[in-house]
Amino acid sequence: MTVKTCTTSWSNRRQQVERRGAATRLGAMGWTLNRLFVRSVPPLRSGRVLLVEPARRHFEAWSLLRETSRRHLEPFEPAWAPDELSRAAFRRRLKRYRADRRRGTGAAFFVVRAADEALLGGVTLTGIRRGVTQSASVGYWIGLPFVRRGYASEALAGVLRYAFDDLGLNRIEAACMPSNHASIGVLERGGFRREGLARGYLMINRVFEDHLLFARLRQDARLAVGDDRRISRLGAETPIRPVGAGPPAAAAEGHAA
Repeated sequence: MTVKTCTTSWSNRRQQVERRGAATRLGAMGWTLNRLFVRSVPPLRSGRVLLVEPARRHFEAWSLLRETSRRHLEPFEPAWAPDELSRAAFRRRLKRYRADRRRGTGAAFFVVRAADEALLGGVTLTGIRRGVTQSASVGYWIGLPFVRRGYASEALAGVLRYAFDDLGLNRIEAACMPSNHASIGVLERGGFRREGLARGYLMINRVFEDHLLFARLRQDARLAVGDDRRISRLGAETPIRPVGAGPPAAAAEGHAA
């Protein structure tokens, strides 16, 4: 009787160990599959531009555009790293983008011209928060050769449509330096409302700068979202410099808020 009890006890213990091992293997497999099969987003059309997921094939065009636009962008961005435009830095950027999308905390897009797929800039949703909040921050930049053409407004309209209609978010926030008049205009034309001033909000080019805070709610009047004809009538813009999207955007985008 004693031997039978010991045998039964050992058998139960072995089964528990095997179940735990199987659960661990399944969990690891699920994590691996999650990494391999993160659902990609098809190109999003907004007026004359497409929002596409960043990929390695974009490196040459991205690095050239960023270098060409450096003096235009640096006054409104966190300090650039010494290897900012290197291929290794670009791969790290892509890795961050994929990690954010996998966790459901961010979505990054490059802005390309639909007619010829020329790279124009970038736009990001970062700090996506669910639960009772359902919000995110938006940031964007347009390269110097493509300013004054309304591309920033069209890109913003496209990413707002994605945030509200596809992700089901309720509130999109943005932060902008008071001196960045062009981007303030883009936000206001895009239906964003100014909500206040945050002192020393972000370190831009090694200095903590004040930022105006803007937000757009799902129920706000739709100026550009879903209406490409209205976008095409916005006309020329003054040069578009980067718009910061608050601390989450700065962290996710690295050096291009």
